[in-house]
Amino acid sequence: MDVFDQTSYRIRFEWGAEGVRRLAPRSQVVVIVDVLSFTTCVDVAVSRDAVVFPYRYKDDSAIEFAQSVGALLAGKRGQVPSLSPDSLLSLAPHSRLVLPSPNGSTCTVIARESQVPVLAGCLRNAQALSEFIHRQYPSAAVTVIACGEQWPSGMLRPAIEDLIGAGAILSHFDPAELSPEAKMAAGAYRQVARDVSATVAECSSGRELAAAGFPEDVALASELNVSRTVPIFEDEAYRRAR
Repeated sequence: MDVFDQTSYRIRFEWGAEGVRRLAPRSQVVVIVDVLSFTTCVDVAVSRDAVVFPYRYKDDSAIEFAQSVGALLAGKRGQVPSLSPDSLLSLAPHSRLVLPSPNGSTCTVIARESQVPVLAGCLRNAQALSEFIHRQYPSAAVTVIACGEQWPSGMLRPAIEDLIGAGAILSHFDPAELSPEAKMAAGAYRQVARDVSATVAECSSGRELAAAGFPEDVALASELNVSRTVPIFEDEAYRRAR
């Protein structure tokens, strides 16, 4: 047994792409959490009945791929549409969107290689997603992945917004079923639950986005349990779970 696989517990928590590689093959459901901004974008878009195709970041083949699936290609932040949740509020219903991302997209694709259901979670849909798992996968082994960010070197930078986003989801499960790692994430969320918005705004990632001119993205991503949408990855894209 791999001492890092947390298989003594039904509900697990881990970080980043390597965490997905290690735990997804030993899981029956994987939840991807990238609050600023991939999974928040997915929630906003899928809430409008859009179909969202994750794609590799800064890959020129994305243009050809978008054409092949008849989809819009998200541009740089500041364009419409883009990896900016605010830019997707005006997305036409039933749109098809290719959404490149360095963290959430990568973790999604890796998770799907294990042929397990993959869900997109964020602060906005934390309760709805937890309830969906309780209904549809009541005894499944579930891994929640906080994607994190990247340092300029490409190394994982653990991101507090993803920790509390994952914790918001995990807080709806029986503590007896949580691994120690999952309990710590749930505890981190409970520590800031009364003022999640301020925490996200004041953390490094939130201040980075605000300084770049996108405070509205931070505000939108920190809204707690305002969405009833559960995006599930099917046929190479995220769609609204029925």
